[in-house]
Amino acid sequence: MVVFDRLWQTMKEKKISQYSLIHDYHFSTGQLDRLRKNCSVSTNTLDRLCEILDCRLEEIAEYKKQ
Repeated sequence: MVVFDRLWQTMKEKKISQYSLIHDYHFSTGQLDRLRKNCSVSTNTLDRLCEILDCRLEEIAEYKKQ
């Protein structure tokens, strides 16, 4: 299972809020909700987050065995 717990910490470190993602980067509230619930998201979404946060994939997502 892929979880996005690291995303919230990375956002905090980079000083980018959920509000900023929505209003400054036109990020979908639906996508943020999917990330909060650890639901599946597209690689395009992950790519966009890495670009916005100037980070690597492992800084926003992690695979955990169930």
